[in-house]
Amino acid sequence: MSHKENLTAYVSSFIEQLYQSGVKRAVISPGSRSTPLAYLLKNHPGIQTHVNVDERSAAFYALGMAKASQEPVAIVCTSGTAAANYYPAVVEARYARVPLIVLTADRPHELRDNGAPQAIDQINLFGKHAKWFYDMPIPESEPDMLLYTGRIAAKAAAKSSAAPKGPVHLNFPFREPLSPDLSFTPDSKPLSSVYLAEKQLSEHQLSDLIQQLHQAEKGLIIAGPSEDQTAADAIIHLAEATGFPVLADPLSGLRSLMEHHPSVIECYDAFLRDNEVKQLLQADLIIRFGGMPVSKALTQYVKGSACSQWLIDEGADWRDPTSSATHYIEMNDQLFAEQLAKADIEKSERSWLNRWISLNEKAAHQIRQYTDRETDEGAAVGTLLRSLPEGAHLLVGNSMPVRDVDTFWIRGMNPFHVWANRGANGIDGVVSTALGIASVKREPVYLLIGDLSMFHDLNGLLVTKQHPSQLQIVVMNNNGGGIFSFLPQASEPEHFETLFGTPPSLDFRHAAALYDMNYERCETKEALQQSLSGDNHSLKLTEVITDREKNTASHRLLWETVAGAVRGE
Repeated sequence: MSHKENLTAYVSSFIEQLYQSGVKRAVISPGSRSTPLAYLLKNHPGIQTHVNVDERSAAFYALGMAKASQEPVAIVCTSGTAAANYYPAVVEARYARVPLIVLTADRPHELRDNGAPQAIDQINLFGKHAKWFYDMPIPESEPDMLLYTGRIAAKAAAKSSAAPKGPVHLNFPFREPLSPDLSFTPDSKPLSSVYLAEKQLSEHQLSDLIQQLHQAEKGLIIAGPSEDQTAADAIIHLAEATGFPVLADPLSGLRSLMEHHPSVIECYDAFLRDNEVKQLLQADLIIRFGGMPVSKALTQYVKGSACSQWLIDEGADWRDPTSSATHYIEMNDQLFAEQLAKADIEKSERSWLNRWISLNEKAAHQIRQYTDRETDEGAAVGTLLRSLPEGAHLLVGNSMPVRDVDTFWIRGMNPFHVWANRGANGIDGVVSTALGIASVKREPVYLLIGDLSMFHDLNGLLVTKQHPSQLQIVVMNNNGGGIFSFLPQASEPEHFETLFGTPPSLDFRHAAALYDMNYERCETKEALQQSLSGDNHSLKLTEVITDREKNTASHRLLWETVAGAVRGE
């Protein structure tokens, strides 16, 4: 067979098996060496392809797609530093447990490590941040080779989807010429099928845990961030079966259900800041699902709790930075909650749950009044959350936005779904991630982001030229890094603005014009509410002007007010 026939059969076989293994979306960045992968992915009738020029943006865009679909998404780029630009998103995918299949084109072996242009060492480029790496062979079309490449594709999809989910990296050496035969039709018969089994507790293990559960009079469930939020109903069922309160992180999926479940506690971040209250609420058993919560107050509470703590984690990473867990249970959250709830459980005394509910109601009342009364950034976030339509999706930037959502998302609002890049907690790629989510979801999608994070990924908006998007972006512009004003560095005014505040002094109306976006500037909560009440099926940037110094003072006043209310002062 000719070189072109070998190349086409080889790459087509690989792509067909990816498709048969559940890969339905791919994000391609233009480049010459990746031509075979790009052409044949675009030519596949079952795979939806998106083109994103900037590789860093493309990888985060795919990350958003994978988050929203809970399916592996392929990303394709050419050789050289193009692949290195994937690095931040690969890191995020690794720690956030998002399935990505990274396909990098490379020079053939005879052009490696000898000064060939656009050639770098791509072997294990992402190190331990990739769950699995494989350097593919030179394309051939022998039957055994096609079976082999198919198995590699199936293995890549399976490894990215196996718990804990994450990125895998395959490196393809291609010789020129690079154009495949687009008239070629691959065999659509699946070459390999992979079944990912799920763990269950044995009868002995379940009996042991039930015995410990019955000895606990003051049990507590903590639902932390989770990419897969299908366990929400099961965790609430477990809470109701045990009589335990469940502290619901904004990224757990449980807060959208709190209107009908008083055992869901949402204001813990506000009242657990008070040491007297923490002493009053000492638990004798903590059952924790998902990653560590957004709330620092809750993390410190967990760290200071001298009680038995169960960590439920489907992967073997043991996300336990406080080293507080006494039991590590490697099992799917939903299956564990269902299996435990079905057992014969003695319900806890109602007084323990009532204490949490009472404190939560007092804190929620103060937060609600604060949102009505104040004009700072926190009150603006509360206004945004109140304005979201039912079923909306909100991607929240790191630093202050996600913390304000944790504080101001309380009962009395429409149910909505919250996302964030909390794997590595970085500020890069957030705009692109939101656009990736918006490309999958039909419901309205919003992005709440700070000005520095928005600047960091402005080029991510370019994809809207290729793929029209429906995204409402709300930029909290406090002219710098607002989170640093809450840290000890702020007490040292010398060089603070230069090193930490870093005011960029940007007017985002110009960015909106560059990318043909609708734009509104809001300096009051009323203006923000009016802006959000319009069409949510378009591309729009709303800039909210806030003040860092006022924001810091107002937040601290809120925490003092909540502490006084829950102590009965």
